[in-house]
Amino acid sequence: MSKHASRAGRINCVLIASGDWHDIDFARLELLKLLAEDQRIRVRVFEDYENLEALNDADMLITYTCNVVPSMVAQEALREWVKAGGRWYALHGTNSIIRLMSSGLYGTPDWAPHFVETLGSMFRSHPPIAPYKVEVANADHPLVAGIEPFESTDELYLMQTYGDLDVLLDAEFEGEAPGFEEDQWQHGRHPVFYIHNMGEGAVLYLTLGHCRHHFDMQPLLDYWPTVDRCAWDLPVFYTLLRRGIQWAVEPVDEETSAAFEQAKKQAAENA
Repeated sequence: MSKHASRAGRINCVLIASGDWHDIDFARLELLKLLAEDQRIRVRVFEDYENLEALNDADMLITYTCNVVPSMVAQEALREWVKAGGRWYALHGTNSIIRLMSSGLYGTPDWAPHFVETLGSMFRSHPPIAPYKVEVANADHPLVAGIEPFESTDELYLMQTYGDLDVLLDAEFEGEAPGFEEDQWQHGRHPVFYIHNMGEGAVLYLTLGHCRHHFDMQPLLDYWPTVDRCAWDLPVFYTLLRRGIQWAVEPVDEETSAAFEQAKKQAAENA
């Protein structure tokens, strides 16, 4: 019997949304609206990773954070939850731990080793926000089936990775990331959307999705002059969000997808 079956179809979701330099209110609301599209999903919302009771009861975890560092106890709990079969859909800045260093540049101290190793990556820097091409790295995977290469004006995450990642989307980059200690990057391909399997569970990570409102740079800046939505302006981004939520609910394969669609069709016929 599945975890979900024991709750007569109810799916418990933990959503963690908080942090620095981003329009967390916007991202939180958009994610809640997407989660509400599946009536089975019931959501609890938190600002940090420390409610381990909620995590233990969760069938799925979704995070949109930046500079939110779990305690060591929470890091270990997250790792064990994933290994035991949990599915974690991590978005944008979840893997970011950024601090202003004595050099006057931004660095990314290794303060949460279990956290980033479970995620499969750690943010190191990004070039200035500008358009870049996102390409399909594994066209055979259902999560990116039918997705064509597209251009996004967003933060291109340059990361340290851990373990064996199944990269679904990636981007090419060579150049500078001014303002960061790791500011010089040789030519390479960088994951944008990937799966990191761990034990019986997995993390799905999507680096797209920067957003910022006028007051989100305080105390560094009193007022940010623009409202930035980046990939949130693209229909393909919402396609990836919806597919990631479905992946977190249950395995994405042909048999499961067919059964899911058949159940919805049957319910509509019986209505």
